[in-house]
Amino acid sequence: MISSNLRVATNLCRVAVVRQANYHEKVIDHYENPRNVGSLDKNDPSVGTGVVGAPACGDVMKLQIKACDYEAFLVDENGKIIDAKFKTFGCGSAIASSSLATEWIHGKTVEYAANIKNDQIAKELCLPPVKLHCSMLAQDAIQAALNDYKKKQINRKTSSKCVTN
Repeated sequence: MISSNLRVATNLCRVAVVRQANYHEKVIDHYENPRNVGSLDKNDPSVGTGVVGAPACGDVMKLQIKACDYEAFLVDENGKIIDAKFKTFGCGSAIASSSLATEWIHGKTVEYAANIKNDQIAKELCLPPVKLHCSMLAQDAIQAALNDYKKKQINRKTSSKCVTN
């Protein structure tokens, strides 16, 4: 019970800090209700994983995409990303940037995801200049996940293909 109460109190303190920092309501929404939090199996050949960090502030962001599965062909005819997850250890802006990025790439093509830029994320979240590095982390995490996915697909093509049902 004490552990549960401590967690609730800690979360309330975090929310209070985010609100006191005068973050935009979109940042607060993604911070309080992050979308697509979780992990995918990084060893799955259909999963691309990107891990990036900002040494200056200590933010670390992991973003993963899933686009194809050995068991079933899970990419539609347009090659869309079927799942996206993130785990971020950082400030409210970093969490919000990750959350928004996964929303934007889920259900989109790999090419679409590759064209998401940090300034688009920053504009959508109304990030102040001092927090632009958070949107850059999100862009870098997307690119790293896509690069990992593409590398796995190249390796996979030499061994087998996606199975269609």
